[in-house]
Amino acid sequence: MTIDLGPAAAATAGVVAGIRDDQLTAPTPCDGTTVAGLLGHLAGLAYAFRMAAEKTPVDGTASTDPAHLPADWRTFVPAQLDALAAAWRDPAAHEGMTAAGGVDMPGEVAAVVALDEVVVHGWDLAAATGQRYEVADADADTCRAFAESFGDDRPPDLYGPVVPVPADAPALDRLLGVTGRDPGWKPPA
Repeated sequence: MTIDLGPAAAATAGVVAGIRDDQLTAPTPCDGTTVAGLLGHLAGLAYAFRMAAEKTPVDGTASTDPAHLPADWRTFVPAQLDALAAAWRDPAAHEGMTAAGGVDMPGEVAAVVALDEVVVHGWDLAAATGQRYEVADADADTCRAFAESFGDDRPPDLYGPVVPVPADAPALDRLLGVTGRDPGWKPPA
């Protein structure tokens, strides 16, 4: 299955465009990570997974240190997301093995991980900055299936504890619950 990251990347880029400077120090649903830190992480993971699509993996992981956010983040982050989506449109990206964040994986799995990162962190940023966020149910379902694939053996640094969400909740809310996020999360007053 070839995944099109374009719609999710565009939705997340739209959220980035709506972030105000005074929101950069605000908390996010990612415990201990500010909006600036999450923006930097998103840019770094978009680059790493673009390189994975191109079969030119880079070392290291995407930092959540706000100091790593480039000054031109308003254009840089959306450009990274666009380049990520473009790289995964090449069918060869989904074939064979690749690596991202120091983890070797099949290309088709790397595409799902990239989609999961973009969708979940797009929602994190939207929730933290009071914006609407919509993704296709099919994308949310693909990401939820990936998150659920770990069963009880979830890597502790990947997701938080499952948050119960009704089975008839929207697809995005069910994804959020399985990744350890409360779909009703609001920034502290």
